[in-house]
Order: sequence, then C-alpha cells, then structure tokens
Amino acid sequence: MTNQKITVVTDSSAYIPEVAQEGLNISVIPLWLIWDDDRFRDGVDIDPQTFYDRLKKSSTLPTSSQPSAKEFEIFFRQVAKECDAIASVLVSSKISGTVACAQTALSEFPEFPIRIVDTLSCSMGLGFVVLAAARAAAAGEDLDGVIAAAEKMRDKVQLLFVVDTLEYLHRGGRITGTKRLLGTALKIKPLLQFKDGLIQSLSQARTKSKAFELLLQITQERLSGKRMAEAAIVDIDNLEDGDVVAKLTLERFGPAMLHRAAVSPVVGTHVGPGAIGIAFYPED
Repeated sequence: MTNQKITVVTDSSAYIPEVAQEGLNISVIPLWLIWDDDRFRDGVDIDPQTFYDRLKKSSTLPTSSQPSAKEFEIFFRQVAKECDAIASVLVSSKISGTVACAQTALSEFPEFPIRIVDTLSCSMGLGFVVLAAARAAAAGEDLDGVIAAAEKMRDKVQLLFVVDTLEYLHRGGRITGTKRLLGTALKIKPLLQFKDGLIQSLSQARTKSKAFELLLQITQERLSGKRMAEAAIVDIDNLEDGDVVAKLTLERFGPAMLHRAAVSPVVGTHVGPGAIGIAFYPED
C-alpha cells in the first residue's frame, strides 16, 4: 500500500462510461478526427451521435490520428501537477501510433515517473485495462502494482464484435478487398475479434440474429467454464441491437457488472455504423 497518488492516462478510443469511472482517477487525452477541412478532438469537439449522423450522409470518410508527442508531453505535464506518478494505458500499438508518441514524450519529461501499457486492444477492451489500473490505484497500490494490475487484465480481457458491413474496414485498410466483396455478395454478418493487437476475422453468420447467437456462443467458449466477472456491450449508432445483446448477456452469463457504452468516433470511422461488440473477462 502507498500514499502515492497515481493518475491513469488513457486515450479517447476507450470511451469508458462515466458511471464506471466514478471515484477513479482517470484522465483522457483525445485522439484526432480529420474530415475534409475539419479537425475534431474525439469526445471533445464532436460526440458520437453527431459524428454517426454525418457519417451516414457523407460521401467522404474521415481519417483519424493520434496525439503528437508534443501534445502528450503537454498533457503529461498538466496531469503531473495533480499526482505523484502516471500509468498511461493506451490503444493497441498495432493499429495506432498513440503508444509511440507517448513513448517519445517521455524522453522530454524524464524527471517524472510515467509508465506506458500497450493494451493491444481498443474500445472497452482497452477500457477494462484502464479500469483495472485505476481501481488498483484507488486501492492504494504503488506504480508497480498498478502496472501489474493493468497487464493482468490485458492478458484476460476479450473483445469480439459483429459488423454490419465490411466496407468501412476495407476503406480503412483493415481487411482485403476480396474479403469485403465476398461479404457484400453473400450479405453475411462477419464476426471479428481483437487478437494480438489486431482486428482478425473470427466467423460469420447469414443473419443478424444468428450472428448475435454465435457471438454469445464464442463468448461462452472463451470463458472456459468460468463465470463472467464484468462485461460491456458496445454499439455503433445501434442502441436497439445493443440492448438486445445486453439482455441476452445478462440472462446467459449473469456478470457481476454489465456496462452499456458507445464507441468512439475514432473507432467507429473504421468499423462503421451498426456494429455491436462485447468486451468481457472471467473471474479468476
């Protein structure tokens, strides 16, 4: 146990529900969205609903960018005024340059204790690692203990999702054109996962209801007979289906805590409207 005050810094791709953050010391650095001539700070200058409404009508797609090393340095220095150490828990380095920019910023701020965790995930897959770190800090763990809690969660959290179309992943370079065309021709609902820091194909279903059932079947398999400790159902402008999957998750797995969360526009721009995801981890 320590009297050290530790702040957990994460990026806006986590999009952790506010209720889950209550009583925890979490600071969020926004990623950038670039859309035609406009630049938005994710979660600051544009909210998910405004973003997705525009996305449906737009003939152009936005791009995303991580905060620069200088922006990280400024952010770290500001946060450091209110704490004794920082644990920076960030989106997968295999899909974003966020971790690299944060690491560069450390060289400009060597006098302050900052540790970086590459979660190899995003959305609430990242969010649960952030929460594990922040809960450890709130419980009085020192910086080593906070990092250990984050790394333990990183190794057991799962993130699975069903997408409505492969078009956005194709445009963003996340899948091949062949897979995109096949999915469109068959009108399948692809199931994807975050594994080893990357979006990977997992399975597919012919209808939405079958896709959701398959999502829960795979979730059951990943639990390996253990009880689900905590879960989050996330949706991209698809509250109705998200609520359906949340209800099924509660009925089937009975997690001690179930969150409902939106998906960051930075993530949504690559996945597209209509997607439903589940992030979860088993009890020890």
